[in-house]
Amino acid sequence: QVQLVESGGGLVQPGGSLRLSCAASGSIFSINAMGWYRQAPGKQRELVAVITSGGSTNYADSVKGRFTISRDNAKNTVYLQMNSLKPEDTAVYFCNAEIQPLATMRSWDHWGQGTQVTVSS
Repeated sequence: QVQLVESGGGLVQPGGSLRLSCAASGSIFSINAMGWYRQAPGKQRELVAVITSGGSTNYADSVKGRFTISRDNAKNTVYLQMNSLKPEDTAVYFCNAEIQPLATMRSWDHWGQGTQVTVSS
């Protein structure tokens, strides 16, 4: 079994910072792209940022220049550094990774349970 476990969410004032972490564990053969999505109340889940196994990144326009995604391949972990947070960043943030488990011949998307980020004064 493969698990993604997120940490680092919480309550922060506008302009503040948070760092999210997501560690993949279990019977893993390889991990391709890893990323972060978010879902605000009443809205669809949206891509925030993604990073390939080679380190290429892509960001939603709404977070460019404020958020930075990175990964530690040795630890099977992806991070999201969020700076200059705004109230509209409030959402549940989900970790996503395309993982090929051991003893399988293909990879597919795996999801974390989500972590709440609230930006409010």
